[in-house]
Amino acid sequence: MRQLRVKSHSCQVKSSIQQLFTHCIDDYSFTNKEKESFQPGWVPYQQISNQSQPFSSAVEQAFTYRTDDQLDTYSVVGNHHTYGGDGYVYEFRGRLSDLQTNLSRLHQLEWIDSQTRAVIIQFTLYNPNAQLFTFVTLLTEFLSAGSLDPQSRFEPISFQVFTSLSQLICTIFYMIFIVHMMIGEVRSFTKLKSDYFHQFWPLINVGIIVCSWTNIGIYVWRYCESLRIGHLFEQTNGYVYINLQLAVYINDVFTYLLAFSCFFGTIKFIKLCRFNHRLMLFARTLQHAARELISFAFMFTIVFMAFVILFYLLFVSKLSSCSSVLQTVRMLFEITLMKFDAHELSGAAAFLGPFCFSLFILIVIFVCMSMFLTIINNNFRVVRDMGKEQARHDQYIVSFMFDKFQRWIGVGSSTELYQIEARDEEMRSKYHDPIDRFPDKMDELLDALNRVFMNQQPDG
Repeated sequence: MRQLRVKSHSCQVKSSIQQLFTHCIDDYSFTNKEKESFQPGWVPYQQISNQSQPFSSAVEQAFTYRTDDQLDTYSVVGNHHTYGGDGYVYEFRGRLSDLQTNLSRLHQLEWIDSQTRAVIIQFTLYNPNAQLFTFVTLLTEFLSAGSLDPQSRFEPISFQVFTSLSQLICTIFYMIFIVHMMIGEVRSFTKLKSDYFHQFWPLINVGIIVCSWTNIGIYVWRYCESLRIGHLFEQTNGYVYINLQLAVYINDVFTYLLAFSCFFGTIKFIKLCRFNHRLMLFARTLQHAARELISFAFMFTIVFMAFVILFYLLFVSKLSSCSSVLQTVRMLFEITLMKFDAHELSGAAAFLGPFCFSLFILIVIFVCMSMFLTIINNNFRVVRDMGKEQARHDQYIVSFMFDKFQRWIGVGSSTELYQIEARDEEMRSKYHDPIDRFPDKMDELLDALNRVFMNQQPDG
């Protein structure tokens, strides 16, 4: 159990109210936190303590300041502040009766007082049946205004390298695929050079490669950390507190990189949309409407932020969903998705609540969303008409992949489908789009008339 404190005179009282308040204590920050060691009861070592009875070593160490290097701890992020890994620590060690006695003594000595800004309880659980560790953090923030904000976080982590043979085989195939992708991207970079980074799909491939190789490094780091924790546990037989905070951070980074790898890999599936005419029509619609959508997004952002400011200033002290700007943005997005509680707004303000809600629905939902749908609809019609003029036919993905596979292994030159498409293309070039061939036909007609006219002229 670790406590972080601030100095006794961490802020200055204005001269106009010094008759009412002699001192004040500010919120927690890295500049005003307490770093001095004390005697039990927060008595400085320069003063003589009035306590005559002896204290246990655990109680005395609870009033001794220790750094994060001594404790092997790291920073903890709360809802209001970020707290360092140092502080004053009491370790739960020994028999239950001794723990109860020490906690009662700390309560009598006012170990938690007005200068306390955070109390962090950290412990580790282990389930031998599932081979799963769970790192638990219980944080209580003490604000200068006098309120408390309790929080909890449970982070399970497993140090097993591979849980099954299939996982090992999938990992090997995945790394072979990444190496093959790297070879292809190196060839593309040598051909395109600086133009390589001006295209979209190569950047997606680079993201997959970077996240995958970084994940391998993080995976090895996590494995080394698990060996260090296991060696420490073996040396101490479990009688020393083993902090899994670093291992949890490493596992979080590993999970984040894995999420980005899956994200970039899923984005690559969009390339398959080119085989579907309807999906490609939608993509071309968005591309054709890009300028109008950018202008609309700029306008919509201004209108939406105006409502965010309105709701935040009106209901910041009345609704928990408007307690901060981000919470207000989240609430308005939920209203946009038609997920709202009208009774909550009417209870906060009998007139302003329903009025602001109705104004938001009228302007954002009806007006702005109607403008967005109109932009998409108009550009969809234009792109559809352009597609009819160009007369682009659908491509079938199964036949395309099968023909590519046959050509790659050297079996056959082309499938029957491609032969039919070649004949269709030849016929289309002869009979399709007569308007495009009209100028050539007019030139042929004028040449023929000119030859007839010249033949009718008498020889002179």
